[in-house]
Amino acid sequence: MEWIDGIGDLYDNSSSGDYCCDDGGDVCDLKEGKQFEAVFIPVLYSVAFVVGVLGNGVLLGVLAQSRRTWSVTDTFILHLGVADILLLLTLPLWAAQSAQVQGWTFGTPLCKITGAVFTINFYCGIFLLACISLDRYLSIVHATQMYSRRKPWVVHVSCSAVWLFSLLLSIPDWIFLEAVHDERRDKTVCVCNYFKFNSETVGDWRLASRLIYHTVGFLLPSAALIFCYSCILCRLHSGSQGLQKQKAFRIIVAVVMVFFICWTPYNITLMVDTLTSNNTITDRCGVQTSLDKAKIVTSSVGYLHCSLNPILYAFVGVKFRRQLLDILRSLGCKLKMSPKLQSVGPSRRSSLWSNSADTSNSIAV
Repeated sequence: MEWIDGIGDLYDNSSSGDYCCDDGGDVCDLKEGKQFEAVFIPVLYSVAFVVGVLGNGVLLGVLAQSRRTWSVTDTFILHLGVADILLLLTLPLWAAQSAQVQGWTFGTPLCKITGAVFTINFYCGIFLLACISLDRYLSIVHATQMYSRRKPWVVHVSCSAVWLFSLLLSIPDWIFLEAVHDERRDKTVCVCNYFKFNSETVGDWRLASRLIYHTVGFLLPSAALIFCYSCILCRLHSGSQGLQKQKAFRIIVAVVMVFFICWTPYNITLMVDTLTSNNTITDRCGVQTSLDKAKIVTSSVGYLHCSLNPILYAFVGVKFRRQLLDILRSLGCKLKMSPKLQSVGPSRRSSLWSNSADTSNSIAV
């Protein structure tokens, strides 16, 4: 697979194809991997693209319609939706690279732009999820408002900092990404060409990019989510919220579980690939072929997380569903609204996913 590791650590000629697999020095047969890639990447990426763009598009449409009543959480959700859509918009190009016989036909400039856009928005989405969890943790556990409507510039500064940090993490893509011809595969691929400076440091660059991804793109955000939501659950468990507490438990468990279900398999696969990147394995070809297939499938599952974000962070909200039904009715759809949705008033301080004016008492945490 030409484009494997998601962010920055793209396929390079030293690891994921040009390796010897037996004592005789014979190179691996890439035919099986190429066939699997040419079929499954376009299909899986297309599903993620269509579902994600439609879901996040609806989310942004509802946010635009209710922009006068935005809460702090809605601002984070807006940036999260934009980041998810921009990330998903790069998937058709990667799918085209796998499906086309010629490979990447869009040139080096678009290779750099597409790879960098993917990296920026991948990190941005993860960091925004961490910001949302931190905001809920401070509001519910410590009854402290990190952000307030009186100081809207604070949340905008936080979002700008997230985008800036994500941009800095994309610098390696701007430097190393190139459209190069892979002679063994006889096709052009958009890859991080670590050979352009010093061939002896290829392994070091590849390992460094993997460590950055695992640490900054998964382990740290995971630690933040686990810590914040664990503390929130403990606080709710010790309170007397009744049915609201039970609903909060379900939502929190869904948020954490979906994040880990989507991204843990890919990270485990990538860690195994990193550990087995040396040439001491007896059946190197069989192991690498299996890992390449696993990375195709697990990375696609990870990208589906962008499609699920609207459901997790907006569609669970009564107010969001009411406003979505209002938009559909304004377009001529004849829809009935349940008494529960009719009872939701236009609170100026409530979030799209929570009708509580005080986020410390929000059940949609």
